[in-house]
Amino acid sequence: MSCAKCQNPLVLEVDYSDDEDVSMGAGSSSAAAAQNTQTVPDDVALNCGCHFHWQCLIDEYQVTECPSCHQNLLTPGPNGGQQLLCTLHNEGGVQENLDILPILTEEAYLHAYPEDRISRAFLELCREGDVSAVVDLLKSCNEPDSDDEEMDDEPAIPKKSMDEILRYQDPIGDMQSGLHAAVAGNSREVAWLLLLLASQLPEMEFPALVYQQAASLGIMREDQTGKVDIRSLRDGQGRSAEQLAVELGGVWHGWPGSGRLTV
Repeated sequence: MSCAKCQNPLVLEVDYSDDEDVSMGAGSSSAAAAQNTQTVPDDVALNCGCHFHWQCLIDEYQVTECPSCHQNLLTPGPNGGQQLLCTLHNEGGVQENLDILPILTEEAYLHAYPEDRISRAFLELCREGDVSAVVDLLKSCNEPDSDDEEMDDEPAIPKKSMDEILRYQDPIGDMQSGLHAAVAGNSREVAWLLLLLASQLPEMEFPALVYQQAASLGIMREDQTGKVDIRSLRDGQGRSAEQLAVELGGVWHGWPGSGRLTV
């Protein structure tokens, strides 16, 4: 059986040479490469009966139909939405009835809008509550491109400013902002940081520890005049971050109504 796109066998050659410290003469290079290369399964079996390598499917995916036979791949999901089920056979084994629609939707979106990759990474860090990583990502917006990136044959991906990333809303993630993501992830530290950097919440409302932590990480509040207050952003369901906090409760007890999450 072969891939419907490239017609090659449904396997992937994996080179493990980087994992070993092998010192051999030039005459043994071919033998060493053969010893360090293993063949593993790489088969995505769709419900239409077509098979693809994972990367071949990513490259050709058209959201609703099979790239080969053009049959509709979507089926009703258990929660009223849609799903795209497949049988995935790879190095980790066989997974049946696996819904790959979220992954394919994200990959298709990022293929069309590669400049949003860093913004979506920012949202994930906000959701995880990784304050240091959030700061490092934001600070990287002001760093010049590396020489390697400038010499790349591929077109340069436009960089986004820190303000653009701070106020980014995810089109394929219910239009959540970083503040929504922090609230959903129960991360008050990230929420304080985002309020400091992208809201007009009066400085007197911030605990001194918030400013101390921001200073220690090398990032400070800029003038917010004329900028969108992150607290005013609403997700795909029309909810502000405060309304989401009310729904979730827990660590957000005492925040709703305080002005911290609402303009």
